[in-house]
Amino acid sequence: MKLTKFLKHIGNDNSGATAVEYGLIVSLIVIAMIGALQSVATVTDESWDLVQERSVEAMEGS
Repeated sequence: MKLTKFLKHIGNDNSGATAVEYGLIVSLIVIAMIGALQSVATVTDESWDLVQERSVEAMEGS
């Protein structure tokens, strides 16, 4: 009797499923953040390249 009661209790427990769902949501947010940061990093890298070029031009002109 106690074993069947225990198995029913385990079968009805949804707390693990909720934790898995939250984990999936967090992982999707992290993936989106990585994608956004990569695009920002590319733009920032291009900006610093422009700063370097202009600095070299300014120093050569002096």
